[in-house]
Amino acid sequence: MPPTPLPPLPPIALLHVRPASLQRAFKEAVSKAGIAKPASIHTLRHSLATHLLEKGYDIRTIQELLGHKYLQTTMIYTHVAKKNILGVRSSLDR
Repeated sequence: MPPTPLPPLPPIALLHVRPASLQRAFKEAVSKAGIAKPASIHTLRHSLATHLLEKGYDIRTIQELLGHKYLQTTMIYTHVAKKNILGVRSSLDR
């Protein structure tokens, strides 16, 4: 006897939060955590892109995740990546 199929899941309710409310909550959390450096929601977005690049994710994948229309916009994140993401080796590194 085949297993009984699971019932369909109910639709996921989307949580609508105003950007200003989210930013305020984030700033409050940064303050409570004692973080002295300036930080914002955009800082998180920038950090995510940089970490993905450093882990070797394809720039087109990151472009899609960030919702950038133009690759040039995503390429801004490449200048802060700590690792050599293109894999280019200098003859001086030998």
